Amino acid sequence: NKGTPPAFAGHTLSYGLKANSSQFTLEGEPFRILGGSVHYFRVPRAYWEDRLLKMKACGLNTLTTYVPWNLHEPERGTFNFQDQLDLKAYVSLAAQLGLWVILRPGPYICAEWDLGGLPSWLLQDEEMQLRTTYPGFVNAVNLYFDKLISVIKPLMFEGGGPIIAVQVENEYGSFAKDDKYMPFIKNCLQSRGIKELLMTSDNWEGLRCGGVEGALKTINLQRLSFGKPLMVMEYWSGWFDVWGEHHHVFHAEDMLAVVSEILDRGVSINLYMFHGGTSFGFMNGAMDFGTYKSQVTSYDYDAPLSEAGDCTPKYHHLRNLFSQYHYKPVNMENLPVNNNNGQSYGYTLYETTITGGGALNSRNNIRDRAVVFVNRECVGCLDYKTHEVALPDGKVTLSFLVENCGRVNYGKALDEQRKGIVGDIVLNNTPLRGFSISCFDMKPSFIKRSVIWIKTSFLLCVDGPPKDTFVSLRSWGKGIIFVNGQNLGRYWFIGPQHFLYLPAPWLRSGENEIIVFEEQRVHDKLLFAENPDYGKVIDVYKLPFCTLL
Repeated sequence: NKGTPPAFAGHTLSYGLKANSSQFTLEGEPFRILGGSVHYFRVPRAYWEDRLLKMKACGLNTLTTYVPWNLHEPERGTFNFQDQLDLKAYVSLAAQLGLWVILRPGPYICAEWDLGGLPSWLLQDEEMQLRTTYPGFVNAVNLYFDKLISVIKPLMFEGGGPIIAVQVENEYGSFAKDDKYMPFIKNCLQSRGIKELLMTSDNWEGLRCGGVEGALKTINLQRLSFGKPLMVMEYWSGWFDVWGEHHHVFHAEDMLAVVSEILDRGVSINLYMFHGGTSFGFMNGAMDFGTYKSQVTSYDYDAPLSEAGDCTPKYHHLRNLFSQYHYKPVNMENLPVNNNNGQSYGYTLYETTITGGGALNSRNNIRDRAVVFVNRECVGCLDYKTHEVALPDGKVTLSFLVENCGRVNYGKALDEQRKGIVGDIVLNNTPLRGFSISCFDMKPSFIKRSVIWIKTSFLLCVDGPPKDTFVSLRSWGKGIIFVNGQNLGRYWFIGPQHFLYLPAPWLRSGENEIIVFEEQRVHDKLLFAENPDYGKVIDVYKLPFCTLL
């Protein structure tokens, strides 16, 4: 089990991210962080969703982001967490899209950002000693963290949010001027109620003196070296540029070899950057190791997603790689929905992307029936009798709309009634991976949303007091009918039943809303009848079990 991405209808609160053994656990289950960095302050807000959707589609399960102090407190005591800097909205969006979050709040972030994210007004103090326990710096950090933590605390895992870990400062091992500083920053977080897993992040040279007791050490690198770190917090997918020099690139093939080795060793990883974006305005940083060099505006970073958000060859290579380590399909009852009680009834939609056609085989792992779609066009059905469907060539979105047709109510199979996809589905004998999973539980809140697969609405006008009636469905395929929010049940063209009973108390005089969820074929009319249509009949005494009576 390499971890299940959240659907964020809620989750249990007892078991957040833990690092008590050689492997992370989340909600008590083994979990591997497949992360990527995307900085909200480097991406126009209108593009946040696009970039994060592409991250998830690549196979990542965790977003990491820095928090730039200099933008959030541009003047002493004046804070900005609105519009482009709406950190709460950004983290909440990640949750809605099914991504966990590791927050890197600084106060120093580096990030090739002006003064490493520290506000320049700190330098008005001629005695200022940045990144130390100098009183002027300590006081400023405390005031900033009072505001920042009030914004992010409701987004913590403990409160039902997506933030599973928080980084303590950033690469302090490369600076290390004050041995009291890291404990101070750690206390800044914990004293304000941060209870999630704390991490530090350093390069190899900084590991020795950059940590703090009680925080997990992680490492930043571009080449895999000695040792087996539990997590590579920054795997550098490229590099930044400075004015007057060449653009840096890191060839996809070289990167893939190292990422593969990291994953093969069972190590968690965060791609820095997954999408670099732009250091808009005057926010670029600079470097000075004897010679001052200013960094360029573009933060493309030769990342898997380009500065403009386009998928590069690196992106496609990584997606293919991550799919080998990505999630197996999760059955209905184990989906992290309904306050982590799973999904009980209805349909579950499983979607993934494939790059070629061939023979799709369910290996009888569909429970109970799946309509198979290629780019939302039906290509067949899978059930207990039919296990194979032929798929066309080309890169397409492959979808399985899996229905729970009802759990066994008698017999020895009671323990085996988990629904959805319960094992591997193979394409040309290769298991499919990288599923996104959506709960179609057919509750009223779901029916009202516009994301329903095939939904047809009718308006029934009733003159006078309503009476019992029957909805005739001989011209329809297979689906469910809702009248004024009441679920009448299933219908199916194979019979014998070709109607649904509609009780008078569920109707009202005047207008009534009827919604039909149809799996495959929609008809333009609904007919009503005074009597039911039970279909062909058989004498009960001719059934096999009756011979035993």
